[in-house]
Amino acid sequence: QVHLVESGGGLVQAGGSLRLSCAASGSISSINAAGWYRQAPGKQRELVATITSGGTTNYADSVKGRFTISRDNAKNTVYLQMNSLKPEDTAVYYCNGDVLNIYGSRWNYWGQGTQVTVSS
Repeated sequence: QVHLVESGGGLVQAGGSLRLSCAASGSISSINAAGWYRQAPGKQRELVATITSGGTTNYADSVKGRFTISRDNAKNTVYLQMNSLKPEDTAVYYCNGDVLNIYGSRWNYWGQGTQVTVSS
């Protein structure tokens, strides 16, 4: 079994910062590509940022310059540092990972989501 568990969400005022973590646990060997997505009420889930196994990053235009995705391969953890938060960043944030398990199989997993609420 493999699980991706997000943490770090919460309520913050506009202009504030939060750091989300996504920790992989279970029968994993490594996380390959990973990303953060978000879904606001009444809207479709959208890409926020991605990172490859080699550390190449990609961001949605709406978060460029404010959010930073990073990873710690030794801890099988992916992070999302969110600065200068805006009310429109309010959403449930989901981690997604392409995981190589100890049996040599690759599967894609989603975390359960963590709520981020930015007050004006």
